[in-house]
Amino acid sequence: MHWDHVIKNGIIVDGKESYQANIYIKNEKISAISRDELEGEAGEVTDAAGKYVLPGLIDVHVHSRDGENGATYKEDFYHSTMSAAAGGLTTVFEMPNSNPAIYNAEMLEKQIKHLTPKAHVDFAIWGLCLGKLNMHELQALSEAGVIAFKFFWGYAIDSKTYQLIYNYSPGMENAIPPLGDGEIYQMFAEIAKTGKLVGIHAENFDLIQTLTREVEKSGDKSYAAFLKGRPNVAEETIIQTAISFAKQTGARLHILHLAAKEGIDIIKRAQEEGYPVSAETCSHYLALCDEDFDRVGPVMKVYPPVRRREDQEMLWSGLKEGVLSLVSSDHAPHTEEEKAGDLWSIPAGMASIETLAPLMIDAVSQGRITIHELAAVLSEKPAKLFGIYPEKGSLKVGTDADITIVDLQVKHTVKKENLHSKSKVTPFDGFQLTGAPVQTIVRGKTIMKDGEIVSGPVGKFIKPLE
Repeated sequence: MHWDHVIKNGIIVDGKESYQANIYIKNEKISAISRDELEGEAGEVTDAAGKYVLPGLIDVHVHSRDGENGATYKEDFYHSTMSAAAGGLTTVFEMPNSNPAIYNAEMLEKQIKHLTPKAHVDFAIWGLCLGKLNMHELQALSEAGVIAFKFFWGYAIDSKTYQLIYNYSPGMENAIPPLGDGEIYQMFAEIAKTGKLVGIHAENFDLIQTLTREVEKSGDKSYAAFLKGRPNVAEETIIQTAISFAKQTGARLHILHLAAKEGIDIIKRAQEEGYPVSAETCSHYLALCDEDFDRVGPVMKVYPPVRRREDQEMLWSGLKEGVLSLVSSDHAPHTEEEKAGDLWSIPAGMASIETLAPLMIDAVSQGRITIHELAAVLSEKPAKLFGIYPEKGSLKVGTDADITIVDLQVKHTVKKENLHSKSKVTPFDGFQLTGAPVQTIVRGKTIMKDGEIVSGPVGKFIKPLE
């Protein structure tokens, strides 16, 4: 037998157990798993002795800025997926607020063709929800293979380009105001027919606009004032409304980038009542809190904002209890020049795809989570939630040979100049971490080894399994 790749002597890990065995790969699939050495030659052999072999890690929340008319001076899919591979990820889910936006099946097909030659890892694409503008397109988008649907709650829309308007004010030219609750309810009902998740950006922008104006009048420019303008209740109210709509329409609801502690109890109650409500948080909410602002500065500005210590601790509890299904990066890069201003004027977002897994692996080393919980929240659970398990998110014979090898002993320091993203804006510059992904394998092919990218783009577009 000729094997394409053999991974020997590693400790194989899933969400529940671990054991030492060898993995044999042929034709991009896991062909055999054996404690004994099988006969045959191999095109590539990896000795994973002393290391953990995990199902390929997944990031479900990535903004690569790419598209035919995208803001590629900030980032592009070549660099974002190279960063993903460097950070131990084998699959990413690209968000739909690209330019052009992914609002119908035609735009999806164009984006697949545009991104595939640049993809270092496998990828899925979210579909964009625009209310009545594309409600009639959602079924076709679902059938064309979007992984789920994204709704940016409270954002206005450019009537010509369907791009989101981040600083909307009434009377703006070519601006469609934020959707009302009735239209959102109808949209939930339409998405429910597809069976796909609807993921929401849960912030009450009407409330935020009112409170931000009050804060600005005070002249206070501190981070505490910034949080007063985007308080926890801004997340809480939208989450409550969205869950009510999901209960009535049967929509599968997913709360994106949860930052507020109140969300944990609300989501937990809905789950206990048997409703299909899930949620994620992000690595920056788990690694940072408001106390870090004096040290890190405005580069940590994101929406929803990094909140207080008690919010951070509640998010960790929600992750441990299973209320939160997964952790994502919300990779949303900007240039260093764009992020160089004051807190109130610069855009929200950071380059975070490459640090997602290292930060979570460090959490294993610090005893925050176990290696099994790491495999669950960064691979198995997202794959199951979005309908791509066991092809992704598992180490089973016959499935894609997506593998992340982790060394829990290696110590390293995050250095922004070493990031593979076009953007070097990270609040984690100088962070000293223990444990790291040391090899990224996509369908049997090594893309990253010991921090170095060793392959060009090999990624493919993936759809939910039928």
